[in-house]
Amino acid sequence: MIWDNVSGIYDFTETVYNGKVYRRLGETVAAQIKQDDLVLECACGTGAISKYIAPRCRHLTATDFSTGMLRQTAKNCQKYDNVTIRRADLTQLKCRDNKYDKVVAGNVLHLLDKPVAAVKELERVCKTGGKIIIPTYIHGSSGVNRLAVRVFELAGVRFRRQFELASYQKFFEDAGYKQVAYTVINGRMPCAVAVITKP
Repeated sequence: MIWDNVSGIYDFTETVYNGKVYRRLGETVAAQIKQDDLVLECACGTGAISKYIAPRCRHLTATDFSTGMLRQTAKNCQKYDNVTIRRADLTQLKCRDNKYDKVVAGNVLHLLDKPVAAVKELERVCKTGGKIIIPTYIHGSSGVNRLAVRVFELAGVRFRRQFELASYQKFFEDAGYKQVAYTVINGRMPCAVAVITKP
């Protein structure tokens, strides 16, 4: 699996290429977390966001499909005793409805065959009144982003779609989510953080 292969260098590559956004993304997501929250993070990758969430919540369950990425998450979160690390498929979560106060899935929608179904699954496990937090890299005005995407594709990453801010907003609107708050983190490869409050 490509993500197992790149897991050891992923943080370094992101930090060198897009460090400002990579760091601020963790801070932006963590700002949505409260002390008593039970949090599920799907597609946690190396734990780049997890390490910001963990000190702010009651308990974090960090999941990914890649065992290589989960090993990196374990390293990044080793000082926190409120983190459970588990392999899981975010499109078929094995947990009950309405369990978590916050559900996070960062930079994964563009890789999925059925992203709307994935968002619905995240919504299913989120409590009523809870938040589903979905950051995704978007294209800015420069061509640098497209070059980075091409490099990832050459490495074997398969992008199912590529978003700009307007198309990202339309994705959620078309999926039936009308009240979505967005925060854009600008940088070499900008990131849009969508926050859905479950009605």
